[in-house]
Amino acid sequence: MTSRLGNRSKGFGRRQFLKLSGGSALAAVAAGTTVVSATGPASAAISGRTNKPADLPAASGPRCVVVGGGVSGTTLAKYLKKENPKFDVVMVEPNALYMSCFLSNLWLDDLIDLKTLQHSYCDAARKGGYVWLQGKLIDLDREAKRAFTSEGYIDYQYIALAPGLDYNYASIGITDPVLAVACAQNFPAGFKPGSENLSIKGKLANFEKGVFLTTVPSGNYRCLPAPYERACLLADYFKKNKIKGKVVLLDPGEQPFAPKAPGFLAAFKELYKDIIDYRPSTNIKSVDPIKKTVTTEFETISFDDAAIYPRVRAAKLIEELGLSDPKSPQFEADIDVYKYFVKGDKTCYAAGDCRPMPFSKSANTANSEAHYVAKVIAAAAAGKDIDWVSPYTICYSMVNGKPEEAIMVKAKYDKQKFGFTDVELDNKRSAALGLATHEWGAGLYRDMF
Repeated sequence: MTSRLGNRSKGFGRRQFLKLSGGSALAAVAAGTTVVSATGPASAAISGRTNKPADLPAASGPRCVVVGGGVSGTTLAKYLKKENPKFDVVMVEPNALYMSCFLSNLWLDDLIDLKTLQHSYCDAARKGGYVWLQGKLIDLDREAKRAFTSEGYIDYQYIALAPGLDYNYASIGITDPVLAVACAQNFPAGFKPGSENLSIKGKLANFEKGVFLTTVPSGNYRCLPAPYERACLLADYFKKNKIKGKVVLLDPGEQPFAPKAPGFLAAFKELYKDIIDYRPSTNIKSVDPIKKTVTTEFETISFDDAAIYPRVRAAKLIEELGLSDPKSPQFEADIDVYKYFVKGDKTCYAAGDCRPMPFSKSANTANSEAHYVAKVIAAAAAGKDIDWVSPYTICYSMVNGKPEEAIMVKAKYDKQKFGFTDVELDNKRSAALGLATHEWGAGLYRDMF
């Protein structure tokens, strides 16, 4: 058996801990447990539930495991089953409830209620004809085709990894774990849906006056227009609730997300001139979450509260499994960029936030990608191949809350450099686009669940 763990050999890892806590490697051998260590073939202990089969029905066909229950994962699980009803699909997701990141800015501004964002994995699995295992992927043996989860191992024929993203706090000068935790908990970015969004909602309810600071990350991040939409809707919330404060938006770019820049800049100027303090070409050098300050190349800014969005990276799981591209600044998966399989392994795929292509990491993009990846896997199982299909980015941005007005961009991508093509753009905010925002979200939920 060959190692699937790549660069996990450094540091005191889970296996070393288990060796000490579970007895010894000798005991593991005596028990007949053989696994692969970080440095090559070896015997070690995977104790507890991980070394037993997960409590799942026997596979009724080729088993496809989907890791992650975000937009990409839920779409993949549903459409793998649609593409090949003989597939036995298991989605592994630790959260008990789905809560979407898309449309969450509208909830912060009281334009929708919380239940709009929340959906049941039980219902999704039942309707989609697949199994939802509430658990977490811990390790992966790609040679044996065995996925080790917190609820036991799963043998598979195909596995698709869509575990989402993590934040890189070092990108904004926070390298001390104590300060990283303080920033994450006290000033969450709000782009990992759930607790972060609830925290920001509570911040707004208790904010009376002062500076509310928000940031735009560098690199490719989850939903490129979202930080600008959020600034608009935070400002709208301030206006509606007569809060004496400013929304300070720090942006490393020269202007907002390019296609929508005119629409956002018009909203900043015409709707929120006295509320939004937009600062482009501003790179964050350090953050002090204790003193509530951000230091840029030019100045130190004090704030009263914040939602700080650092650069994103693929979920750390991708790197821990030895699947990340060492040349990727965001630690994204090393995959075939047209067929999404991990290089050298056509039974293992990666999609969503962890893929390296420069497509927007937006909900609609992830959804359309997942449709395509489901077709790729179904074709591979049938010994066939299919032509590449571009993902489709559809992005509505609400820039006003009363009346509800939005701007919009739609685009596909070319096959050579993955640049925008077939672009439709409307930067003139309107109530019609505001209504379309709600309709788009409802349609995406229907497709996923």
